[in-house]
Amino acid sequence: MKKFLSLLMALTMLMACTACFGSAESASNPAAYDGSEVNITFYNTMGSNLTPVLDTYIEEFNKLYPNIHVSYTSVGGYDDVRDQISKEITVGGQPNIAYCYPDHVALYNLARAVQPLDAYIDSTATVTRADGTTETFGLTQEQKDDFISAYYEEGRQFGDGKMYTLPMSKSTEVLYYNKTFFDANGLTPPTTWDEMEALCNKIVEIDPYSIPLGYDSENNWFITMTEQLKTPYTSATGEHFLFNTPENRAFVKRFATWYNQGLVTTQTIYGSYTSGLFVSDSGIKSYMSIGSSAGATHQRPTKGADGTYPFEVGITTIPQVDASNAKVISQGPSLCIFKKSNAQEVAASWLFVKYLTTTVDFQAEFSMASGYVPVIKSVANNEVYAEFVAGADGGDNVAALAAKVCLEQVDAYYTSPAFPGSSEARSRVGELMAGCMTDAAALGDLTKPENDAKLDELIHRTPGYSGWQQEYWRAHCGDYCAYLGHVGARELRALGVLEKVLDDPMWDDEQKKMIQESVNGGHLQCYLFQCLHCGKHLVWMDFD
Repeated sequence: MKKFLSLLMALTMLMACTACFGSAESASNPAAYDGSEVNITFYNTMGSNLTPVLDTYIEEFNKLYPNIHVSYTSVGGYDDVRDQISKEITVGGQPNIAYCYPDHVALYNLARAVQPLDAYIDSTATVTRADGTTETFGLTQEQKDDFISAYYEEGRQFGDGKMYTLPMSKSTEVLYYNKTFFDANGLTPPTTWDEMEALCNKIVEIDPYSIPLGYDSENNWFITMTEQLKTPYTSATGEHFLFNTPENRAFVKRFATWYNQGLVTTQTIYGSYTSGLFVSDSGIKSYMSIGSSAGATHQRPTKGADGTYPFEVGITTIPQVDASNAKVISQGPSLCIFKKSNAQEVAASWLFVKYLTTTVDFQAEFSMASGYVPVIKSVANNEVYAEFVAGADGGDNVAALAAKVCLEQVDAYYTSPAFPGSSEARSRVGELMAGCMTDAAALGDLTKPENDAKLDELIHRTPGYSGWQQEYWRAHCGDYCAYLGHVGARELRALGVLEKVLDDPMWDDEQKKMIQESVNGGHLQCYLFQCLHCGKHLVWMDFD
């Protein structure tokens, strides 16, 4: 999770560094690779399941271009990549290529550090490989057309019309459901949110102790609803934050009602991924879960002693407001190239990025190993990948089933505008969703105009904080509280507020015991808030 004050510091440093890169844009005819010996570095987040695939195809790439020496570093998580590069840009030490999300690129571009790709994509120059064969330096029309359109166009979402990234591997959100339970009770997966509400009520009739639906990402839920409803969220130009509208507050209020009726929970409220409820074999359970398609194996229950799964998993697209405007989020890393004083480094970097994103065999193998879906259509014709998808089922091959659903809904993918602070917008709408669900009484009726100023204050002029999971903002006396800091039981006792924060209807006896045993910086982290009106202290807690 991002810490807003740290992000502001990084932005300031990058702005100060702009002169390091100059203001000139790339030439309309960039230098093609001339066979020079160059070293390029690639920052990514790949684990041990993916690096063997990358190693294999670096070897294949080097058969074509033996003088381009590719080294890579698995930095950690996506935000770790962003943070490291943000520091390195200030001294000109950034890598040549990196995994990126759109808001990362917007941040780097405060220093004009990212190489626009338009001229490279459109180049008609010819480059010669080691075996004497040649290829077009840029992308052919066939290669451009092969990209899944929404993935490709994500590279152009920065407000200036220029292309800064190519897609590497992608995922989306899908609806997982307990197919065994559905079949036994004559239930059908919902296609609209109205159907979802009716279905959740039906499930509660069948199993009164269940929470029918779990939704992992509150911020994705909010943003997807704005896309489906065609209501404002953000803009890459002008006023960035546009989401405080009556229409958006209305759907938040609707889902808060669902929560209060026991129909839904989310990752922040539950305290962990809601797949835990979905695969649970005892106690409270859910029968539907909306989460990442890349996490399909986590939505599959553990096999029993007899070697069979307790239930079969079904997967389908998430509900829509209107089938004629179907929208599902596009997620997953893209690749960006950084400017360098040596034009041959940039040219070599472009060839490697082009190779990873347009090579069918690599895209197929990487997708099967990662759980992400390929970014080019022609992978469907790859014999191994076609066999992988054909074997899709709700058990051993659930990852293939998720990929199959993703490939069937490619026309519905959307991306959001990218600008410095766009990740902060994501965090804020997630906080609002979770906050309105659990503190509806304290927040009051969000459709009332007098609450606009309070939301505006929280959204635009309140520094955020960094939590293990999705940050959540406490409210009291009809207003948002002041955030005081990270605490554990020791700090709460020293401040004399431990008993006060335990006097809170949000927490049951087991959760109160957790707060009493919490350690600042530990696996369970508490966050202290104070009401601006009555002075009451409140905490939020989450797990790593």
